[in-house]
Amino acid sequence: MMDVVYTASTWILPALLAITLHEAAHGFVAWWLGDPTAKDAGRLSLNPLRHVDPMGTVVLPAMLLLVKAPFLFGWAKPVPVDFHNLPSPRRDMAIVAAAGPGINLMQAYIALLLFHLLPMFGQTVDQWVAQNLENSIQINLILCVFNMLPLPPLDGGRVAVGLLPLALARPLARLERYGMVLLLILLLAVPLAASQFGIDWNPLFALITPVVNWLADSLLALSGHGR
Repeated sequence: MMDVVYTASTWILPALLAITLHEAAHGFVAWWLGDPTAKDAGRLSLNPLRHVDPMGTVVLPAMLLLVKAPFLFGWAKPVPVDFHNLPSPRRDMAIVAAAGPGINLMQAYIALLLFHLLPMFGQTVDQWVAQNLENSIQINLILCVFNMLPLPPLDGGRVAVGLLPLALARPLARLERYGMVLLLILLLAVPLAASQFGIDWNPLFALITPVVNWLADSLLALSGHGR
C-alpha cells in the first residue's frame, strides 16, 4: 500500500500540471490572438483546479496507476475557443492548437533544467524530487507527441487542418466526429485484441515512442546533460 501511495505522490503533480497547463495554454494564446471566450469563462488561469475534468484528470490516471499501466494518460476540460473571433481563423486555429503541445515541451525542458538543482535537496528528498522530474519529462513528452498526431480532435489534427490546402483540410476536418472513436480503438481495442494472440503491441505507442525518445535526447543535450 505504501508503494502505491509513494508512486502516486510522484505522479500527481507532474500529471496535473501537464494536463491542465496544456489546456490553459490554448486559452491564453486564443486570448492573445483576440478571442476572449476562455477569459470570459474564467479559464485563463494557472490554477489546475479550474481545468480539472473528474474523469480525465483524476479517475482515469488513478486507475492506470493502480493497475500499474506502462503509461499515464488523461485530459482536462477543453478550454472554449471561438475561432470566429480570430483575425485569421485557419492560421490562428493552428497556432492555438499548437500551444498545448508547446507548453508540454516547455515543461519537459524545465524539468530537465531542474535536475541541476538536485544537490540542494537532502539525500532522502532528492530521490522523490528526481522521480517527480522524471515523470514530468515522460508524461509531458508523451502528451506533446501524442497530441500532435494529425487526427482531429487532437491538436495535431487542428494544426493540419489550419495549414493544409482546403481540398485536403476539409475532408480531414470531417474526421473530427469519428476521431475519438478511432483513437480509443487504436489505444485500447487493438492492443487488447493483439494480446489475445500473445502479441504485446500498441500501434499508437509504437508510432510515438521513437519521436519521444528523439525529443528526450535533444532536450538532454540542450539542458546541459547529454548522453
